[in-house]
Amino acid sequence: MARNKHPEETVNRILDVAFRLFMEKGYEYASIQDIIDHLGGLSKGAIYHHFKSKEDILVAVTERMTAESNQMLAAIRDRSDITGKEKLKTIFKESINRPVQNDIFTVAPDFHSNPKLLASLLYDTIEEAAPHYILPIIKQGIADGSIQTDFPEQLAELIIFVANVWTNPMLFDSTEDECYGKFMVFGQMMEGFGLDIVDDEMLARLQELAVIYQKNK
Repeated sequence: MARNKHPEETVNRILDVAFRLFMEKGYEYASIQDIIDHLGGLSKGAIYHHFKSKEDILVAVTERMTAESNQMLAAIRDRSDITGKEKLKTIFKESINRPVQNDIFTVAPDFHSNPKLLASLLYDTIEEAAPHYILPIIKQGIADGSIQTDFPEQLAELIIFVANVWTNPMLFDSTEDECYGKFMVFGQMMEGFGLDIVDDEMLARLQELAVIYQKNK
């Protein structure tokens, strides 16, 4: 058998197809055979050469989804030209404006039938994003005087959990009006901490994503 000269290309093809199927059908209902059927002749053996199981594919899919986001978070975290408070605002603005957000909200994954995807989202939010990106920024803000809190770890978890989970219309099947209410409360909560980081441009973009989700769910 000829050796695959482009293993990275093959892996990316598998992940592209798996991502779409997991989002459209749900992880539990998308089979390895479904993935094969959409790969244009790639064999089951080729898939198992790179991944031991469907769960391994899911892990790779979610890792690829978060890699770009984490690179963006790290770049903002490590900037030295803006305050901690300004970094938080920059993170939220750039996060919601990433083109991949349109793709995710368009395929409108049903997290109720994707418990593994939901678990992955929760894990990445609390165990990765909060301690590695948001917490360092909050500590920087405390040092530069732009953020005041005696509980930086808890504040980091609260901010990212509300932003990534509570305001996510795909988790609660929220209407545009419901999303708007949540975004307003999120902004008021941030102002209560002295963090006026949610502006009208962000609200408009978040409403746009909610409309995309409701249209395509």
